[in-house]
Amino acid sequence: MARRLLPPSVEPMDPPARNRPRPSGAIGVLDIGTTKIVCIIGRVESDFTLRALGFGWQKGRGVRGGGITDIEDAERAIRAAVGQAEEMAGTRLREVTVNLSCGQPESRLFNVQWPVGGRAVNEQDIRRVLQEGRARAASEGREIIHALPLSFTADDMQGVTDPRGLHCETLTGRMHVVDALSTALRTLGAAMARCDLDIAELVSSPMAAGLATLVEDEKQLGAMVLDMGGGTTGMAVFAEGQLLHTAQLPIGGSQVTNDIARLLSTPVAHAERLKTLFGSAHASPDDEREMLPVPRVGEEEHQIAKVPRSMVVNIIKPRLEETFEMVKERLDGSGLARIAGTSTVLTGGASQLSGAREMAARILGRTVRPGKPMPLRDLPDSACGPAFATAVGLLTWAAGEGRTLSDIDPDAERPAGWVRRLVNFLRDRV
Repeated sequence: MARRLLPPSVEPMDPPARNRPRPSGAIGVLDIGTTKIVCIIGRVESDFTLRALGFGWQKGRGVRGGGITDIEDAERAIRAAVGQAEEMAGTRLREVTVNLSCGQPESRLFNVQWPVGGRAVNEQDIRRVLQEGRARAASEGREIIHALPLSFTADDMQGVTDPRGLHCETLTGRMHVVDALSTALRTLGAAMARCDLDIAELVSSPMAAGLATLVEDEKQLGAMVLDMGGGTTGMAVFAEGQLLHTAQLPIGGSQVTNDIARLLSTPVAHAERLKTLFGSAHASPDDEREMLPVPRVGEEEHQIAKVPRSMVVNIIKPRLEETFEMVKERLDGSGLARIAGTSTVLTGGASQLSGAREMAARILGRTVRPGKPMPLRDLPDSACGPAFATAVGLLTWAAGEGRTLSDIDPDAERPAGWVRRLVNFLRDRV
């Protein structure tokens, strides 16, 4: 029977592999960023379409560079954003899927071998491969967030997605592991506990942005996602339908705003306004003639100086060039520049700066397109732009998309996960 075509905003998700049951009831996600904190509550419908039930957002407080710096301010902002979404959805959240942008995340690839002895591969074999990969990736002072199976090799048969039922002597699993500093995760867990919320999962921010903005062909053929946020710039490399690499740079739109404020001696709020309304990464002939009002720090409101727009452009341009040069260096250092294809998707609030796309294409030597999150039924129009790609991607992940071997729990024979144990411990004592 032909697949029923629906409008893009309600196109159903693919049913989960091996008939993994879709999440029942409301799903909550939380994107904790430097400039804003976003909560979305959604639900997977019976036809596998994803619907937004509630949405809330607050100006970021108590967060810098993706990490929590003031736990009380962060708690207030998180509570306010979650409260808005809960009121709209008419439900109360007990747990949320949260973005990982703190703790200096690192990304590594591993190959793990497991002896099978000529019999058919079963779930236990796969579980042992995943557990061995985690054990090899374990590092003191860091906690594993993702241990993603990319593909398997059954003897000489490569590129196997699900090896169950295949007979082989040796099963080799290729894994992608993302970890982060334990101390930063403890602070995040403490903040969530103060908000009476459990962490269902932590999800890499650039991976979430990729799930929300990449089309299937880009994931298969190779593409890089740049999630340009307020305090950080995340990058993710996808190929063969999988996430192969992530990295996070400690630079974002807030640094551009601070540069303008410092060099023009103007309040940060006005620097943000100058950047948003008049900022650009490339010069134009009219920049010298166009004069912009700039109130000076500490002077009376009616004493406003005038500066040419070219000054603002000349402040923005080197900071963005530095950002894209750092991205190019990280991509080349990962050894995945070729497999990442030639496509780059720019998303995140800071990516909307005029001229950013053209500059990225010139420095990276790649084709660049803007990335808006996929349409989500009943999500407010104000939340459909690039600045909300991570939040939409978190909801997509929480609904079951982007997972491999999702019906196998590698921790089935082990105690509850570290993050869950930590949050439960703090909930009982804070």
